[in-house]
Amino acid sequence: MRVPTSVITAGSLIGGWQIARRTGIRPLGGAVLAAGGLAAGREWARRTGPVTTGALVATYLGAFAVSHPLAKRIGSWPSVIAVSAVTAAVSYAAADRR
Repeated sequence: MRVPTSVITAGSLIGGWQIARRTGIRPLGGAVLAAGGLAAGREWARRTGPVTTGALVATYLGAFAVSHPLAKRIGSWPSVIAVSAVTAAVSYAAADRR
């Protein structure tokens, strides 16, 4: 049974942030993000075409980038939850739903 990429992306965004926050080792959180991105990217490439895969990778990376300035406005937890939810929804719609 395959894990949906929506779960991988949301889990790695939330998990990476929590690991970095709790350990104080930001590269460790980055490793979780990278592992999630690679796992999801491999599935996206297998399930969709190169254009969709590129758009999904951009969405995942964009979520990480947007979460930082968004956290200054609405707080860390709400920011991470918001970008994770959007990324998961996009991933589900473009790759998992099929």
